[in-house]
Amino acid sequence: MRKGLLFGAAVLAASTWSATALAGRADDTMNWATDREVAIVDPYYNNTRELVVMGHLGWDALLFRNLDSGEFEPLLATSWTWVDNVTMDLVLREGVVFHDGSDFGAEDVAYTINHVSNPDSGVLTTSNVSWMKQAETLGPYKVRIHLHKPFPAALAYLSNAVFVVPEGHYDGAPTAADGKKDYGAVAPVGSGPYRFVESRPGEYVLWEKNESYFDGSPKGKPAIGNIRFRTIKEMNTQIAELLTGGLDWIWDVPKDQAERLSDMGSVTVENAKTMRVSYIAFDVDGDSGQTFFTDKRVRAAVAHAIDREALTRNMVGPASVVIHSACHPDQFACTQDVPRWDYDPDRAKQLLAEAGHADGFEFDIYAYRQREYTEAVIGDLAKVGIKAKLTYMQYRALRDLVWKGETPINHMTWGSSSIPDVSAITSHFFSGGRDDPAKDPEVVAWLAEGDTSTDPEARKAAYKKALTRISGELYWLPMFTYAKYYAFSMDLDFTPTSDEIPRFYAAKWK
Repeated sequence: MRKGLLFGAAVLAASTWSATALAGRADDTMNWATDREVAIVDPYYNNTRELVVMGHLGWDALLFRNLDSGEFEPLLATSWTWVDNVTMDLVLREGVVFHDGSDFGAEDVAYTINHVSNPDSGVLTTSNVSWMKQAETLGPYKVRIHLHKPFPAALAYLSNAVFVVPEGHYDGAPTAADGKKDYGAVAPVGSGPYRFVESRPGEYVLWEKNESYFDGSPKGKPAIGNIRFRTIKEMNTQIAELLTGGLDWIWDVPKDQAERLSDMGSVTVENAKTMRVSYIAFDVDGDSGQTFFTDKRVRAAVAHAIDREALTRNMVGPASVVIHSACHPDQFACTQDVPRWDYDPDRAKQLLAEAGHADGFEFDIYAYRQREYTEAVIGDLAKVGIKAKLTYMQYRALRDLVWKGETPINHMTWGSSSIPDVSAITSHFFSGGRDDPAKDPEVVAWLAEGDTSTDPEARKAAYKKALTRISGELYWLPMFTYAKYYAFSMDLDFTPTSDEIPRFYAAKWK
């Protein structure tokens, strides 16, 4: 009822404004928004989805993955050759210019890789770059990358997670209060189809078309003059601005509101699958001080209490599916043949009684995205006597609490940087690092085997062992794949893609 009233208020607000007063087409500026603040405009030092999107706007990688064919195509590299299992040579494209006017070449690639692969660089998603040992130049437009060990997913990472910056880019980074270099404070410079203009943390980031973008890029020449990201906290405000022309594109629209927008017929509404998954991670070690979830019976009670099918069907959208493994079904080696925890509230109550919690208990649950999804989880838990108190916060703040082990349960999401390989999610979360809730040595060993084997079948077998243990022990409760509702101006020619990276550089006005 409340959402319906709020949506009605948004529509009423829209009716009081001129539909063309702030239209993006009029000043050749495409405005898009989410509810998240962007203080750092660097894909290595801000790993939110907003910066994954902007990463492909402002920077180019060495390779490009064609979503239609699944093949890797030349981008900043024109060809690549495996010298052996841990050495790759790449020939680079000539004639590319960075946004600061400097010419692109092998020194820039070597500098980028040597910086980001250095553990002291503080890159947030270390699994995106830690597989590389170092890089060296073999000529002005030829570079060699050395790997620590065989890494069969290398091409996927080189196309989606390794963005090239100019040589010396981070050398002038200021020193932060903790005495470490603040690399995220360096002004963004890439070679992509859009160049950074300015930003105001918590408000907007503005990009303008790179008029010097090179011919022959698989990204194509950019068509829209300017692209502005805006932070707008409330979805109803986003909807009102979309209807009045203040915004041209939004996503993560709740299902009921998206359906109402579609019925209005004044904007385009689409539902598309993504590579993002929702999961619940348990404090299996009791580090948070709330030790309920050290008992597997309690974790199982939580799993049986949550009606994931109903949540997915009623709230997420038709392109979403329930998952049982700690990965996305579209990723290589993501088997769903693992132990499953079906909705069974009677079994949940029985397990709670066996664990000494027949009257239930209270605990803290943490989340940062789609509050309504977590509230649905809380409602299901309440039906079996478990009372969850929600702490809802910004991603970066919650991430830091997770790293410190202070969350009894965190309901979070992961988009794998849109890399179609299990190593981009399962290995990130369960290889013993700061995101690993269990640090199970057997899981760590199986993942290391899968990450380094060059035999696809051996990889699948190793990952299956790890995924079976993770689900069987309930270190995570995998929830569902995300399906996003997009809503955008009818003036905008835009096509959603399944990897959750909107290609704004390929969008144009109709």
